Amino acid sequence: MNSEIYVDKSELIKQINKILDTENRFVCVSRPRRFGKSMAANMLTAYYSCGCDSRDMFAPLKISSYDSFEKHLNKYNVIHMNMIVFLNNGDSIAENLDYLSRILIYEIKNENEEVDCFDRDDLVTVLGDVFAETGKQFIFIIDEWDCVFRIKKYSADDRNKYLIFLRNLLKDKSYVALAYMTGILPIKKNGFNSSLNMFSEISMISADRYAEFTGITDDEVRALCKEYSTSFEDIKRLFNGYFLEGISIYNPLSVIESIRNNKISNYWTKTETYDALKVYIQADFDGLHDKVTRMIAGEKIEVNTAKFQNDMTTFASADDILTLLVHLGYLTYEAFGKNALGRGLVWIPNAEVQQEFINCIED
Repeated sequence: MNSEIYVDKSELIKQINKILDTENRFVCVSRPRRFGKSMAANMLTAYYSCGCDSRDMFAPLKISSYDSFEKHLNKYNVIHMNMIVFLNNGDSIAENLDYLSRILIYEIKNENEEVDCFDRDDLVTVLGDVFAETGKQFIFIIDEWDCVFRIKKYSADDRNKYLIFLRNLLKDKSYVALAYMTGILPIKKNGFNSSLNMFSEISMISADRYAEFTGITDDEVRALCKEYSTSFEDIKRLFNGYFLEGISIYNPLSVIESIRNNKISNYWTKTETYDALKVYIQADFDGLHDKVTRMIAGEKIEVNTAKFQNDMTTFASADDILTLLVHLGYLTYEAFGKNALGRGLVWIPNAEVQQEFINCIED
């Protein structure tokens, strides 16, 4: 909110309030890098945490006009974890998770010194005992939840241990009022019939009622351009084109930076070298190179997203790579209908991303 240019996305809180302490209280939101995932996580933390008084912060925002605003404001124990930070404190997944458990137990004990826990060294037991004694539930905000699958070169067994840790922490636990996870990839499919199958998946493939919170909408961009005397048509040509549930979405970083700097440029693609895109295109599975060339020319390509394994290494076809590129923000997707079962069309969303594909093809 202290940013020079701020877009009010606080109505996300209204949507989340509807699912608190229900069977639908598990939400995994996957978006491309720099699409506002951490900003949303920080906003939810500030709103729900009983460790602060954030009424004045939210009073000017849209959420304050709804009945549920006061009901849930600063009413919960909030555990906010950035998994990239926690999973850099050991040489193995076991050490990482042990460190994470110990630091959470330490913080919970400090906040609840009066609670007598049966096993003060077991995280799940401590959480359950604190809830039983105080009656106050926990909200878990887990940022970059998928870093184990994107960054660290852990084995498949290590990754399964990580999923099971999250399952044991969250699933069927009465102390959980909400578990809100963010990442780039949807939840990994595995041989355990999906360890985290209680989560609703909100992604660039299926955003459902969260679509308007994925990026900046057309109306929001128009308002910003009017306020800051910026060409809406230029912004739209370069950065519009992500299609989610019938809503046109813009890349937030490039829009905000272009307006702030009074200079339209490819800010989002500059945050990562095009080598990251090139490595997937050069695999050329199933005529992928030809499909990319056709998309550069403006075509839409049919794809089956259902077979994608939700990681960055398991590819069996061009469809798998094209689906990954949707999640990474290099393509956008439209299903063939509500019952399409993962089938639809993909295409390059805008001129900024198109230039990245051209760079890759030229090499």
